[in-house]
Amino acid sequence: QAQLVESGGGLVQAGGSLRLSCAASGRTFSSYAMGWFRQAPGKEREFVAAIRWSGGSTYYADSVKGRFTISRDNAKNTVYLQMNNLKPEDTAVYYCAADRDFLTVIAGPSGMHYWGKGTLVTVSS
Repeated sequence: QAQLVESGGGLVQAGGSLRLSCAASGRTFSSYAMGWFRQAPGKEREFVAAIRWSGGSTYYADSVKGRFTISRDNAKNTVYLQMNNLKPEDTAVYYCAADRDFLTVIAGPSGMHYWGKGTLVTVSS
């Protein structure tokens, strides 16, 4: 059974960095576009970043552009989200997701084929 498992969340001070990982198992996701989404308390889940199956194209929400970087290692079936210059408003549960279509990931979170269970990121001021 296909599974996505996030890790790397935690508590960090504003201005700090974290790197999230999303390990895929049960099938190969090398042909899937991958994305990161987040959901803050009391808010809707929102798109953060996406990457094509080849890694050749990426796309970011305006709120994280220039601070977050998405990457993937298909040999390890793993996707990463490097988060720098974190702000208190980045506090949320971060989810990894996969779909065959890159545009579906960008337009998400609805329509995504696979989801992880999330990892909590807390940024203190």
